[in-house]
Amino acid sequence: MHELGITQSIVEIALRTAAGQQAKKIHSVTLEVGSLAGVVAEALEFCYEACSQDSLLEGSVLIIEEIQARARCRDCAAEYPLTDLLACCPVCNSAASDLVCGEEMRIKEMEID
Repeated sequence: MHELGITQSIVEIALRTAAGQQAKKIHSVTLEVGSLAGVVAEALEFCYEACSQDSLLEGSVLIIEEIQARARCRDCAAEYPLTDLLACCPVCNSAASDLVCGEEMRIKEMEID
């Protein structure tokens, strides 16, 4: 389960950032996860609860916002939502496209005291 390693990194980044802000408590961490990032949101939430114990994160909420994958057609430059990696452009039916977003994972914001 690679979600454990990912969650440990999220917790480390959040704690380091909170320390830099001299925070006393972290209430929530909002994470943006692309629909093609290859992680299971429920596994992240489970690991987050375990990894945040005995820290400023204990009792905080992990908010996961899914970023829908999007592609851009190389032939007509149309940008479209990508639900299937083998999908063709809905405008010109070209199979040549580039991924615009959908694989990212980043901490968007944290609510701290």
